[in-house]
Amino acid sequence: MDTVVLAGKQARKEESIDPTLDLFEEIDRLRHERNAVILAHYYQDGEIQDLADFVGDSLDLSRKAAATDADVILFCGVRFMAEVAKIVSPQKTVLIPDAEAGCSLEDSCQAEDFRRFREAHPDHLAVTYINCSAEVKALSDVIVTSSNALAIVNQLPADRPILFAPDRHLGRFIAEQSGRPLTLWPGSCIVHEQFSERELVALKARHPRALVAAHPECPEPILRHADHVGSTRSILDYVLSSTNDSFIIATEPHIIHQMQKAAPAKTFLPAPGMDGSCDCARCPFMAKNTLERIYLSLVNNAPRIELPEDLRVAAWKPLQRMLDMSVGVNARPAA
Repeated sequence: MDTVVLAGKQARKEESIDPTLDLFEEIDRLRHERNAVILAHYYQDGEIQDLADFVGDSLDLSRKAAATDADVILFCGVRFMAEVAKIVSPQKTVLIPDAEAGCSLEDSCQAEDFRRFREAHPDHLAVTYINCSAEVKALSDVIVTSSNALAIVNQLPADRPILFAPDRHLGRFIAEQSGRPLTLWPGSCIVHEQFSERELVALKARHPRALVAAHPECPEPILRHADHVGSTRSILDYVLSSTNDSFIIATEPHIIHQMQKAAPAKTFLPAPGMDGSCDCARCPFMAKNTLERIYLSLVNNAPRIELPEDLRVAAWKPLQRMLDMSVGVNARPAA
């Protein structure tokens, strides 16, 4: 089901933008005119992070936006994140700068395929990573994030087998940490698949004081070398609280923008890709969001996320179950 509503024929197009226009000033003007709150994921370009009202992980951003009196949420991230914002704030207009800003994990797990996966394992509980469509969420028993997945899995009945989708690397990590066997969906993030163990070892040899912080979406050979494994927020907290002054960051490198702002005296090195030099770990879907498209989204009131109410309610239930299970758990809800 396509949940993104595009602008009509009379919509302003990118080629119509006056090149002399101060986009920062215009975006700020429109933000106030529309009573909009702008959210930016850590994987957005630094200039987008700097203009946002809130920067963070996807679920945390949606909850912050829900707590505001904004009429419009402009989510600078990818489609599933904007869907979560609509699930949490059904009364608000939710925009995304580019309708094509998808996610390789979401794409790897289509709703009908996931339905068949569930039907093939009728006695299993479906634990689903938040990086999936609203339709897949609606077919799940509980949603998890990379920071609370372990705590959620540890609370599930020991006599119930578990399906974990769509990220096999996060699932393998949670199975290892929890001691619970998980039946894994074979999806992965194209960004975290790009890191090279050989090049990481070589970079560590050149920077022996550097600690490695990695996202659990990374393949196991990368995690073997990590001093810390956690969500983007967890990685940020780790490097900022550490007394060490040098770090290798094995996740999408735009998060380094926040690290450099908060700790300019420290050194942050992006983990290398396959040839040791390419900057290939940048998310191509996140990169679809630009200042021009943010401006046009506010002008056109589109692309807009719309969810049928029955789907929204069905997708909200496993999200609410996650939040209920997170009460009192030392785990920040983040993607």
